[in-house]
Amino acid sequence: MADTIAETVDLLYTIDQDNLTPDQQIALGTALATLAQAERLDQINERLHAIHQVLQTWALRTTAEGRC
Repeated sequence: MADTIAETVDLLYTIDQDNLTPDQQIALGTALATLAQAERLDQINERLHAIHQVLQTWALRTTAEGRC
């Protein structure tokens, strides 16, 4: 997903902002803000996945050792 976000941001930055109407400038700003939020959510998702993996490993070790 990160590649898609980065590619989209790169594409949006290639837009010539000097030739945009005020409404288009607002839409572009909104799109960039939305993409920044998506990127942050993707980072949070990656961290949560790593935490899940650690917890899953601990749970499996506990079960294997017979401590339920």
